Amino acid sequence: MAFAYREGALCAEKLPLEVIAERFGTPCYVYSRAAIEAAYSEFSGALGARDALVCYSVKANSNLAVLSLMARLGAGFDIVSGGEFARVLAAGGDARKTLFSGVGKTEREIEQALLAGVLCLNLESEAELARVDAVARRLGRRAPVAFRVNPDVDPKTHPYISTGLRRNKFGVPHEDAERLYAAASRLSGIEVRGIGCHVGSQLTDRGPFVAAVERLVALAGRIEAGGVRLAHIDVGGGIGIQYRDEKPQPIADFVAGAVAALGSRRETLIFDPGRSIVGNAGVLLTRVEYVKPGPAKNFLVVDAAMNDLLRPALYDAWHEIRAVRESQTETAAELYDVVGPVCESGDFLARERRLAARQGDLLAVMSAGAYGMSMSSNYNSRPRAAEVLVDGDRAYLVRSRETIENLFALERTLP
Repeated sequence: MAFAYREGALCAEKLPLEVIAERFGTPCYVYSRAAIEAAYSEFSGALGARDALVCYSVKANSNLAVLSLMARLGAGFDIVSGGEFARVLAAGGDARKTLFSGVGKTEREIEQALLAGVLCLNLESEAELARVDAVARRLGRRAPVAFRVNPDVDPKTHPYISTGLRRNKFGVPHEDAERLYAAASRLSGIEVRGIGCHVGSQLTDRGPFVAAVERLVALAGRIEAGGVRLAHIDVGGGIGIQYRDEKPQPIADFVAGAVAALGSRRETLIFDPGRSIVGNAGVLLTRVEYVKPGPAKNFLVVDAAMNDLLRPALYDAWHEIRAVRESQTETAAELYDVVGPVCESGDFLARERRLAARQGDLLAVMSAGAYGMSMSSNYNSRPRAAEVLVDGDRAYLVRSRETIENLFALERTLP
């Protein structure tokens, strides 16, 4: 396991987390290289010799070290902004293996992608098709595109991360797809490459995922029958991980379901995983500042907060909390809310956890490798955390802790 107790100390691979805290301070994100590589290998192993591409979803964790590691493993990338694209290129990623998704691409972002030779622009509206065609013609190029089709399949997940229903902002309506593909094929600035969908995130049952792929494959057949050739079918990502008591089906089951849905079709199969690659490969390391008993609740006030890990406040998400020392105190376990210093009642990392802890103890917020640092902010003028990647018994600082001066370095006072 990437994070396990060794002689009473919680370790990242072979390195005790308390050593990392002493060296780099807290709060601190800690990632396991071995865990990231193992998760990627689950995809590549399940796909075998199938013509396929795994495009890591950059929004899950966009640290350059993580992106560099993914590029070395042979992954492509799924991006949703020009900033994410710049990160991919800076980390050694290949533009020719990069999908540009997102509902609101600017003209500058489209131009940047076309000039760099991006694999495909995933279009999400008819208006975007017109904009991409205009930019491509201005550059004297043909833009490689696919439509993200909204399959109207309920993924049975949190409403904020459900993306494949008719009421969601993502994708083009399923019933409009054939008309849009026919229109795209007639535009001089457009080269149709593929088709895709994405039903949501934190999927633990492959049923909705496979149902969406089956609808997509049937649609691809009709589009092809209409004279439009497709080079790839992008089935999205969203495969879930275990945070608490979820029992997500193995990655291999999702892959097998997608492959079976494709049947005899030979288009390149594309997956866009994020959380399932990095989610359980990271923890947020934090220190108890105060133990605060109260008449209604007891609190552990720690130095990490909602600005560091937003998921609990945003989604009411559950993260396991572990003591870095297995029996780090002789204090009797009590029921605590684990909260940060931010001045919001929603600033919590966990509620009603039975922990034995005292001031100065270290805690690890588990399964924090995805949508942790990438969603963090400077709310309350709090510098963002350091990031460390562990490889065996070695720790690499892959993002320095922000300083107070960093927070207002781009600001100016009035003359």
